[in-house]
Amino acid sequence: MMTGGEHGAYDAGSETMGARLRAAREARGLTQAQVAAELGVSRPLLIAMEKGSRDVQPDELVSLARLYGKPVSELLRPTAPPVAIGARLRAALASAPETDNLPALIIRLEELADNYIDLLRRAGAEPPGRYPPVRNIDHLDPAQAAEDLATEERNRLGIGDGPVPRLREVLEVEVGLRVFVEPLPSRVAGLFVYVEPLGGCIALNANHPAERRRWTLAHEYAHFLVSRGRAEVTLVSHRRQIPETERFADAFAASFLMPRSGLSRRFNELKRSRAGQVTAAALVQLAHAYQVSVQALTLRLEELRLVRPGTWDRLSDHNFQPRAAARLLGLQAADETSAESLPFYYRVLATQLYADGEITEGQLARYLGTDIVGARRAYQRLTETRDISAEGASQIVDLSEAVG
Repeated sequence: MMTGGEHGAYDAGSETMGARLRAAREARGLTQAQVAAELGVSRPLLIAMEKGSRDVQPDELVSLARLYGKPVSELLRPTAPPVAIGARLRAALASAPETDNLPALIIRLEELADNYIDLLRRAGAEPPGRYPPVRNIDHLDPAQAAEDLATEERNRLGIGDGPVPRLREVLEVEVGLRVFVEPLPSRVAGLFVYVEPLGGCIALNANHPAERRRWTLAHEYAHFLVSRGRAEVTLVSHRRQIPETERFADAFAASFLMPRSGLSRRFNELKRSRAGQVTAAALVQLAHAYQVSVQALTLRLEELRLVRPGTWDRLSDHNFQPRAAARLLGLQAADETSAESLPFYYRVLATQLYADGEITEGQLARYLGTDIVGARRAYQRLTETRDISAEGASQIVDLSEAVG
């Protein structure tokens, strides 16, 4: 907003704007000296702008927005920017040399986090979720601690001991994690970072199969539960020796996705129905029910001593192809961690604000990271639902009209 100064300078809560200018510059990887030279001002003057002790002139703001690749409206947002994700991830990235091409993703995640906070502000809403206290597992056996915590979380969320068909939705809405699905380097399964004031953020690799993304989501959830203040980058690893923190997170993922009691009961029922014989096809069907890979399921069954040790290795030695077997059995992968890049509540907020006339179609497109046509399609998907008419025919109900 403009604050009626003599020269029409932008104040917008000087410290907030200064913080936004600094965050935008750092996200672009530019130094104060570089920006000052581009802007045609001294470095001390730019420092004063970023500290909020010197108002920004309109022409300067336009030039800075162009230099940082942001609309002026973003630099004028009245809320402080979220804590820099790149800074939080620095230590984790240093120990993961396969992540050299992650800077562009970090910039995008910072923009999305900022957008999410702005949507909450515009809607006057609080982010969903109920954060449990951080759990201390120091000096505990990782496998046992993981199973105990997985059971506690399932009980806290009221999801019993069966498969969780809509895991991403549960973790976004009930727990309050912000889950993004983005193209990552092939060796990177996902990452976790806690960002003030948004909370726990997880990015999953859009290029990985749905079952792998689901496992990674549960893995990062474990990091959120026990080490919220430490950012994590999870690599796809086939090493025998992995850090204890990663062993714990993998053990938690196995226990949370395939709880001992429910899996044992289901497996034994399956075994009885097949006169005591469990075939590879049965493993494929069971893995499909839990929405995990056949490898993850078989290794969990080995761990629970429900099948003989080395079962997965023997299947691999015989060139067993789980996906081909699933196709033969007519099983379709349940892609509930989906192609949707943005968290569900994020998309709902943007759509509702547009339906209420609080943002324009162009702003909706920018929030959703698409063009006008894509924004219209997203709006239609989120506001319409398929129903059955009195005559039994399929029909579309426009929810925006129904509630308007």
